[in-house]
Amino acid sequence: MTVESTAARTPRRSAGSKAGTTGTKRTTRTTAKKDAGAKGTEPQLVQMLTPEGKRVKNAEFDKYVAGVTPEELRGLYRDMVLTRRFDAEATSLQRQGELGLWASLLGQEAAQIGSGRALRDDDYVFPTYREHGVAWCRGVDPTNLLGMFRGVNNGGWDPGGNNFHLYTIVIGSQTLHATGYAMGVAKDGADSAVIAYFGDGASSQGDVAESFTFSAVYNAPVVFFCQNNQWAISEPTEKQSRVPIYQRAQGFGFPGVRVDGNDVLGCLAVTRWALERARSGEGPTLVEAFTYRMGAHTTSDDPTRYRGDEERQAWEAKDPILRLRRYLEASNHADEGFFAELETESEALGRRVREAVRAMPDPDHFAIFENVYADGHALVDEERAQFAAYQASFADEGGN
Repeated sequence: MTVESTAARTPRRSAGSKAGTTGTKRTTRTTAKKDAGAKGTEPQLVQMLTPEGKRVKNAEFDKYVAGVTPEELRGLYRDMVLTRRFDAEATSLQRQGELGLWASLLGQEAAQIGSGRALRDDDYVFPTYREHGVAWCRGVDPTNLLGMFRGVNNGGWDPGGNNFHLYTIVIGSQTLHATGYAMGVAKDGADSAVIAYFGDGASSQGDVAESFTFSAVYNAPVVFFCQNNQWAISEPTEKQSRVPIYQRAQGFGFPGVRVDGNDVLGCLAVTRWALERARSGEGPTLVEAFTYRMGAHTTSDDPTRYRGDEERQAWEAKDPILRLRRYLEASNHADEGFFAELETESEALGRRVREAVRAMPDPDHFAIFENVYADGHALVDEERAQFAAYQASFADEGGN
């Protein structure tokens, strides 16, 4: 597979940007194959680990992972393995009737862990509903994610405590929230960055295009991270766009780059580069992580109705976890003791998740009325009282 960085013109700074940095520049290009116009051909992308686990040099992005130690590589592997185990446990729990729904990340671990570990603590994350790996990187307890899909909480974590926003179910709307937040960060003079996650399906939403416009015009410090898993439920990417998704950034005046989304090192490097641009006042970047959703869109979906086993099997051969394991073994960065210990930890995580979900108490029926307004509201008070009367009516019926 060919290594390629993208090139798109860097936008001219707005009047409020730092002085002495106007003008345009281009990122470095290297020779690569033409972009894929249809499914099955090789796209141009940044890649640092091949599916066989071989390290590929990249003149433009190597510096962003030059300091990664063997210990950190093992940490990335651990993150992906435990995230996959948690995800598999959640799928099983849904099948057993313990969760109402689950959106699996199977196959997308490298995109999420690579980008998630590129973030600083003071950066802010706006996820969709599938970023379980990013939530792991931000220190969100996995059981909180399951509580939302079980229907016992509305997220279960304080977004301010982890700089990780609550999951967003409305497709694409979080990119607008991220853009507005990033504009505020810039006005505050902070050097932190914002990252918004979305999928290839969301890239067709008007909210995403509007986010691109505002972020470019206001030079907002935001990274748009698109996990292109090639299927918007049953709709393939080529039916949504005539050009590769990352190229859309050029029309809005900021850079786009496509990275191998199954390569955790590549995702780490490219995201670090994009975040560095944002923090230094160079504005937004679009990162397209070209990956594959190896499972169903959600547990209510049957992917065998719209795609074949051959396609899935081809992508299983590019498994993000397997390729890093091959690299660790070939480089003598991990031994069997490490993998055995991790397997034990994985089993323990699975047990903890199962036990925690089944022990979750029923939600407080009145919690929905909390935090609607900062200072309270008469209408909310009225609705709470009406709901209380409605609940009390069941008790009255039981007493009769």
